[in-house]
Amino acid sequence: MWLLSRKTTIEDSGLLDGFCDCHCHLLPGVDDGVQQTEETLQILQEWERLGVKEIWLTPHIMEDIPNRPDELQRRFEMLKADYQGTIRLQLAAEHMMDGPFSTLLETGQTIPFGEKGEHLLVETSYYIPPMHMEGLISDIRKKRYDPILAHPERYQYMDVKDYRKWKDMGVLLQLNLPSLVGAYGYEVMKKAEWLLKENMYDFFGTDTHSMNQVNYFLKGTLSKKTAKKLKESMNLSLNR
Repeated sequence: MWLLSRKTTIEDSGLLDGFCDCHCHLLPGVDDGVQQTEETLQILQEWERLGVKEIWLTPHIMEDIPNRPDELQRRFEMLKADYQGTIRLQLAAEHMMDGPFSTLLETGQTIPFGEKGEHLLVETSYYIPPMHMEGLISDIRKKRYDPILAHPERYQYMDVKDYRKWKDMGVLLQLNLPSLVGAYGYEVMKKAEWLLKENMYDFFGTDTHSMNQVNYFLKGTLSKKTAKKLKESMNLSLNR
């Protein structure tokens, strides 16, 4: 009972009250995320209940899911027409740094993140880094974007020296909140806890793909100490 008193669920923690979700796959029918508008609206209703204020929808743009910005924008406008709630919806994308990425970046076939379009959310394979990753980061900067690396805690090939290297190079890091409740396994959770403790994270997201994930996430537990640190970090991000 004493140990339980030191923990809280995500739902009871209050962490989502005023939250800006910087990474999710709620735009229906465009990638491996939600497929039906009805499910997206159900998830949005749940996020409203918990106080979420803003959501950036970030569908994949990658070789296996070759979404075009104009089509994603069209789908986004359709969703906004269907949604009558209070959450502010925004559109960006999660860009895989794969074979087509350099061409997409050069030709403007990307969707930036941020009020001024100043950031670009990117990811890599979970198992191996892309070739010439430093060069790709440099290319992103040449286009006047600040790179945000999605869910760095999930990359098996990264360790402490890699995280410090990218932070020293000015790469921003985005935490998947489910990592802290063990959604991706123990090792990912411990990496996320360390990165949070070391103040490495700049942005925060749920990476939601389905209502089932939402239910699992909300029931997940973390220590009250971690929840307090997470809230402090999220507040700093909002005030940046």
